[in-house]
Amino acid sequence: MKTPFASLALFLAFLLVGCFAQGDYVVDYDYSYTGKFKSYKTFGFMSNGENETDSAEMNAVIAEAVKYRLEVQGYKYTDKKPNLLVSYKIFYKDLRYRGYNQPDIENWVKRDDEAEEYNPIKYNLREGTLLITMFDRQQRHTVWQGYASGLFGTASENNKRYVRRAVRSIFDRYRFLAEGFEAKVETEKE
Repeated sequence: MKTPFASLALFLAFLLVGCFAQGDYVVDYDYSYTGKFKSYKTFGFMSNGENETDSAEMNAVIAEAVKYRLEVQGYKYTDKKPNLLVSYKIFYKDLRYRGYNQPDIENWVKRDDEAEEYNPIKYNLREGTLLITMFDRQQRHTVWQGYASGLFGTASENNKRYVRRAVRSIFDRYRFLAEGFEAKVETEKE
């Protein structure tokens, strides 16, 4: 009798470890000191031609999650001259990536110091990285990019909920509301 119980306990332990390991990816971001993060109102997507190697279904899941998150933050989606152009790319193999050691973006925005120095850092990102880039259309350069590393290359890569959670985790690092947007906060009636 101990054998079936021991087998069941071992199976449950592996299942539990697998559930915790599923969310084990690194999330971080970099930004440009010329970004006008408090003045953006609209966004659109760059052509997804660079994502042709990714499944159409996964591209749709990522685009839908990005769109949802930015709209929750007050940004309006438009195809006509958006302030921000959003792009994303999945890297299925390990990746050497140059990022920057920067002050927290929210602290930097309070100072808005364009003279801040960039301190480059080289990262070795694990297999399966989702990189989301925001490009200031008027300034014509990237102003913010966030990534989740170690996301794909596992059985969870086709799990839509897992991918949506990764997009949400990336945008948890971009906490700016669209210009003129006030978050709706419900207050309790006394």
